[in-house]
Amino acid sequence: MHKIMTMSWKKIVAASGLALAALLIISTPAQLNAHHAFGAEFDANSPLVLRGAVTRIEWVNPHAWFHIEVAREDGTKEAWRIEGGTPNTLLRRGINKRSIPIGTEIVVEGYQAKDRSNSANGRNITLADGTKMFMGSSGTGAPDDGADPTGTN
Repeated sequence: MHKIMTMSWKKIVAASGLALAALLIISTPAQLNAHHAFGAEFDANSPLVLRGAVTRIEWVNPHAWFHIEVAREDGTKEAWRIEGGTPNTLLRRGINKRSIPIGTEIVVEGYQAKDRSNSANGRNITLADGTKMFMGSSGTGAPDDGADPTGTN
């Protein structure tokens, strides 16, 4: 009888373990796959150009973020956050977290967020001396606007 109970107990433990594993897989947040395609967040029909001073740079995966302060026509200031490519992609293009010091005036060409927040996907950054750098991600569904030097959009 002891052998029968032991086997039943083992089956119960195994079944419980499988049920727990299935529950964890089902309830795992979608954030584990948080990297998104361009079209999930940004509007290809809403290009924009922003001019402002860099206030902060977040050198994080899956995308670097450039924060700028933009002066509006009425003189008030707006904080914008601009999504760039992955840090690794930007490094390969010669952009690192010290390339654009805080306070640097830049012009960003990009696309507005679908929710119309002060968020955009940046394609190009132009510095005061005219240096233009591609900051976008390649092959993410962004518009084929000629900005991507790899031509993989």
